[in-house]
Amino acid sequence: MEYSSLTPAVPSDTWGFSGSYLGPTIVAKRGEHVRVDIRNSLDEPTTVHWHGMHLPAEMDGGPHQMVDPDATWSPEWDVDQPAATLWYHPHPHGETEDHVRRGLAGMFLVQDDVESALPLPREYGVDDVPVIVQDAGFSADGLREDPAHGFAGGLGDELLVNGTRGPFLDVHDELVRLRLLNASTARSYAFTWSDGRPVELIATDGGLLEASVDLDRVLLSPGERAEVLVRVTPGERLVLRSEMTAGAAGMIDAIAAMNGGTDAFDVLELRAADSLDPAPDLPEHLAALPPVDASQAVTTRTFTLDGFEINGHEMDLGRIDETVTVDTTERWIVTNTSQMPHSFHVHDVQFRIASIDGAPPPPELAGWKDTIFARPGTEFELVLRFEDYADPDTPYMYHCHLLWHEDQGMMGQFAVVEPGQSATMTGGTHHEH
Repeated sequence: MEYSSLTPAVPSDTWGFSGSYLGPTIVAKRGEHVRVDIRNSLDEPTTVHWHGMHLPAEMDGGPHQMVDPDATWSPEWDVDQPAATLWYHPHPHGETEDHVRRGLAGMFLVQDDVESALPLPREYGVDDVPVIVQDAGFSADGLREDPAHGFAGGLGDELLVNGTRGPFLDVHDELVRLRLLNASTARSYAFTWSDGRPVELIATDGGLLEASVDLDRVLLSPGERAEVLVRVTPGERLVLRSEMTAGAAGMIDAIAAMNGGTDAFDVLELRAADSLDPAPDLPEHLAALPPVDASQAVTTRTFTLDGFEINGHEMDLGRIDETVTVDTTERWIVTNTSQMPHSFHVHDVQFRIASIDGAPPPPELAGWKDTIFARPGTEFELVLRFEDYADPDTPYMYHCHLLWHEDQGMMGQFAVVEPGQSATMTGGTHHEH
């Protein structure tokens, strides 16, 4: 545990990676071999999950890869996926909300030759800026407090961006790229600009879209990411806001109001300099995405989200819920049958949305995803391909990424195996809560 001055001169107890709050941004290129040495200096076990990363199950950092106090865990893997904004955070069964809320989160940026060839802003922290958005509660004296719980989980009444209250960004370039990460434990956001200009979306969880999309707002549930571009003029002030509505959240007014679905916040102010470095126009085509073809699926699985259960079951660390054969494509039908907020995250793979309630997804949801905001009463058809890594002994997770829901048991396990193999279970369960 360390102490951070989230409010000047007022120390709050927080956790962080290699610091007092949040963690360093890790950058790796496609094709690189990565090793991360993680020493747990806390007084309780935790994990580090590489959210959105395609990697072996034993390196995934789920609840079966617990790191005890004073122990070191050194996962390593080859990075082999398109350029994307990923992130890392703890995943201890039953305690994920608490560990993330205390500050354990950071970005992991993947680069590749396709993205590097585009005329996009890419000077980190200058015109290519991480925007890690979290809600929090503070006392009248400025001390960070645990927020009260609703159905969605803990909802704070103030935002932090990169661990900062009331943040602003001095801008010296005409074109800025913001990498938005919803690192909140329960709250969803609808990002928009204060002057009503379109939000230019270029990438989602797993990487670039085929072309940029202009939107009224970008909706992100916990765990989702989005890359957006904005052009500013000399001297202007522009505020990134979140303006969530019951309609955007897909909830009736009363339920939305109790779960953050009608709240509005200023997120980040951009302060443009009087003189700005010019930027080229963005090409119409960004990246090639393969067509979504559900006909190639060898298996269809259904996942019903209701209460704190998936398919009527709560999480059991000793139970494999689904067994997948490596190098196959599957079709997963995910339905939130309730009127309450949920999301759905799958470890190991980036998937594509084939349909939403039987219709093709809108352009902003047509790219690579690992997490979806599961609107109430809505059916999502996902197409997933499980490549490279088979391990009958070690499962991956799928779960609601509203972290209190995950902690309450809204999670399941799947193992990827070779043809004809059966899944087994080894280790990790002594940390079950």
